[in-house]
This record gives sequence, C-alpha cells and structure tokens, in this order.
Amino acid sequence: MSLFTDAATDDGARPPRRTRPGWIILGIALVAIIVLGSMPAPYVIDLPGPVYNTLGTAEHDGEQVPLISIPDEKTYETEGSLDLLTVSQKGNREQQPGWFEVATSWFDPTRAVLPIDAVFPEDVSDDQIQQQSQAAMVDSQQDAIAAALVELGYDFPREVTVAGITEKSPAEGVLEEGDIITALNGTGVHDTQALRDAVADNGTDKPATVDYERDGVEASAEITPIDADGTALIGVGVRMNYEFPFDVDIQLDNVGGPSAGQMFALGIIDKLTPGLLNGGENVAGTGTIDAAGTIGAIGGIRQKLFGAKDAGADWFLAPALNCTEVVGHIPDGLTVFSVKTLDDSMTVLDTIANGGDTGALPSCSAAS
Repeated sequence: MSLFTDAATDDGARPPRRTRPGWIILGIALVAIIVLGSMPAPYVIDLPGPVYNTLGTAEHDGEQVPLISIPDEKTYETEGSLDLLTVSQKGNREQQPGWFEVATSWFDPTRAVLPIDAVFPEDVSDDQIQQQSQAAMVDSQQDAIAAALVELGYDFPREVTVAGITEKSPAEGVLEEGDIITALNGTGVHDTQALRDAVADNGTDKPATVDYERDGVEASAEITPIDADGTALIGVGVRMNYEFPFDVDIQLDNVGGPSAGQMFALGIIDKLTPGLLNGGENVAGTGTIDAAGTIGAIGGIRQKLFGAKDAGADWFLAPALNCTEVVGHIPDGLTVFSVKTLDDSMTVLDTIANGGDTGALPSCSAAS
C-alpha cells in the first residue's frame, strides 16, 4: 500500500494537464496563415467572363435588344449560337486579391494569375485603361463590319489613317497624325494588313515611297523602315476609316477590347445570308480581325475555352497564333479549330453545317 494519497482519490478532481507547446505553435501558425492569406497580393486574377451570342440579344439601357441589327437590309433567320467570349478580372490597384485566393487560383485551370503591373501600369489610371479598352472595342466593331462586307463582296471606301507616330522612328517628322496613307511603292493600301505586307516586302535596306493625303492635299515621302525584332516598321500606329454602304448596329455594353472581332463578323455574315451559317450548332470563338479578314491573337484564351464550354458550345474557333496556349487546356467535349483568316472560319462553319469531316480541318497542336 502506498504511503501517499493521490489528490484525485480525495476529492475526485483531475490534476491540471500541462499545455503542450506544439499546440501553441500550431495555433500561432494557423493565425499567421490566415492573416498572411488575407493580405493584398500584387496580382490580378483572370477568370471566365460573360458569354454573348452575336445572333441573340444583349441588355442595353435596361432592355434586351439585338446584339447585331441591320435595319436597312434584308436579314435572315438564324439558329444556334455564334458566341463571343469575355474574361473577367478580379483585382486592381485599389482592391487586390488576398494571397490565399491567388495561391488557390494558380492551381485552378479556369483561372490565370497575372502581375498587377502587367495589367495596371503605375503610370496609367484605371479610367485611361477603361477608355483604351472601349476605344479598342469600337475599332474592332468597325473592322468586323468591314471584314464581313468584304467577305460578302461589297465595295466601299476605306482609308488607312495615321493614329500616332512612334518617337524617334523613321516616320517622325515626316508623317503626322491624321494623314491618310494611300499607297506604298505605288501599290494601293486599303487596310492595315496591306500596309504591313507592303512594308515587309520593301524591307529595311532601302527607302519606301509612301503616298499620303493631308488636309485634302496629296503628297509623298521617302521613309526607310527599321528592323524591330525581325519585323520591318516605319513607326506609325494606324486605324481604319470606312464608309459602309448601309448601317450595321452592334450593341454590347460594358465589354471592352478588340477580341470579339471575328465573332462579330461571323454574326453579321449569318444575318445577311440565307441558311444557317453554323448549321444551327452552338459555336464559340475569339480573335481580333481586320478589314482583310486576318484573325489575330487575343489574351485569356484558356479562360475563354472554359467559358465557351460552360455556355454549352460544342465547337470553338481559336486564332492560330494562340494555339500554343490552347494545347493541353481544352475542356472535355469541346472541339477546337485553328483559324488564321475569316475564310478559314467560314470553311469550318460550312463543314459543321453540312456534316463534313471536321477531323480533317486544322486544329491546335504543340507544333502550331
């Protein structure tokens, strides 16, 4: 028998347990993680945004209106969809996402994490970015109308207008903002692609003769292009001015950027031609476009792929220049085609509409 009596034997109380240091450390670590995870991170998060059917309607001034309307021309019934895709952005300089959300977004295939400086440069205000985005949308709509009408055989005046001069470039002091470039080396220039091609053909080893119009007066100048990462440039930013044969109205609020150009053009063509351009199928796509029908690269292609799938699309038209970003990131059930021009996209839609061999059409591959 023990000579000592346990206190628990006397009054039924248990002795106090010693607090384990490990639990304290774990608690502190959890609190630190929560605090750090909620702290602002210098990133923004891209995720799939709203999807709009160019053959359908969109909200404008509180009511649903046709996204594309052509009031003075005969239009035809459409079915299915020709969806344009958008990317939503979470975060800006005033409201940055927390580290925890950024970390989880890195592992989410539907999202992309971008440095905030790449999206919101310090010397550019949010208002300026918004204005630039809206201006790009307006220009893309005009280029899409032009591309559609050119594809349908309409002839109309179009001008390549100087929108800006690059500092210390060959064009500085020679051309001015507002000049209309009419020809290069005697070849007429009617769209931005034609100007790029003409400058490339001239090369950088000799001057090019640039014909232009300023305030109604015709003139010409010798400008020697320079090499910029393998591309011949004269150092001007240009925009297109058109005189369309009839009005085409596009109503899409609160969406900016130039990436809807291809789908606007296809929507216009479908409305102006009999039959179903898409065969009544649900088709989505993205890509900039110029009057010549050249389809250019866009941002956020992976988010747009998932946005298209979530909206019910079965087919996707992707700019060939974005193919390296597409490979390995295609949602199940979505078939993606690689397109370089509006003619390519028309071929894809014709094949879909007529039940042809879509497997024979260009698609994105690792070598694209």
